[in-house]
Amino acid sequence: MKELLDRRRLWVGGKGGVGKTSMSAALGVLAARRGKRVLVASTDPAHSLGDVFASELGDTPRRLLSGLDAMEIDPDREVEAHLARVTAQMRRYAAPAMMDELERQMRLSRQSPGTQEAALLERLSRLMTDDSLPYDLVLFDTAPTGHTLRLLSLPEAMAAWTDGLLAHSRKSEHLGKVLAHLTPGSRRDVTSPFESEDEAASRDQDPRTRDIAETLLARRRLFHQARRRIQDASHNGFLFVLTPERLPILETARAVASLEEAGIPVAATLVNRVLPVEADGGFLAARRVQEETYLARIDATFAHLPRPRVPWLATDVQGVPALETLADCLENAGF
Repeated sequence: MKELLDRRRLWVGGKGGVGKTSMSAALGVLAARRGKRVLVASTDPAHSLGDVFASELGDTPRRLLSGLDAMEIDPDREVEAHLARVTAQMRRYAAPAMMDELERQMRLSRQSPGTQEAALLERLSRLMTDDSLPYDLVLFDTAPTGHTLRLLSLPEAMAAWTDGLLAHSRKSEHLGKVLAHLTPGSRRDVTSPFESEDEAASRDQDPRTRDIAETLLARRRLFHQARRRIQDASHNGFLFVLTPERLPILETARAVASLEEAGIPVAATLVNRVLPVEADGGFLAARRVQEETYLARIDATFAHLPRPRVPWLATDVQGVPALETLADCLENAGF
């Protein structure tokens, strides 16, 4: 398990309320303790990473400990930046009379389904593919499982959408050329017999069409590159946090199966809040009997994955001292 923190990117996910954020922060503390340069980035719109560190976090990395930075990616800010780029691009091609309608459509897009996820995906893709980042390890504290699975599957959907736009652009351009050739008095360029079809298309292409195509291709390359990296088990891994209870086990099993089917490496499951052996009393004794049943079920369901266990702490995890204690627990569990 120690090699898990040697990867470049580690995603920490799971059902809501199982302790993903606390584990992400504690893993960051542990990695920094070992001399790594670490960024913990929260992608959950309901941010609590700053609460766990007892520090105010924003959309840019903030140094919290030696070697450890943290940030909370703001989905609304990403949407605004995304739509601003789209609007600026469209201004170059749209007629002035169309700008009022264009800006109205952009305002409506802010609330459209998928806009936030698409903007967040673009930010995450840049984080995943930027080799100039000054970090040895980027830990992604993700949103609950369903949101994360949609986010990780979005590159394929966005790439398909981009391919469709490019195909539509090529068809429109071809139709325009045909109509131009059929128009009386139009000038028909003669293609050299030594010129390839692609070279001729590039020569004849309208600059606006070429700019749009280049923008779409750059976006498609970004998503494909991010997808390749997230499937690279030598540099990327997904860690599922769960508790020994029925619903987290069921949801984690579905999520692990979905990621493995998509070719995304699942590195381990982390069983959180296991009753410590010293906990006593009749109530806890009854809970322990039930817990043993669920721990056995976890061992059977995720037999092909490492399953380290972390005990339930007596206090809330908030602030660096508590995270240091939790990091000790992770180290004792094999990290």
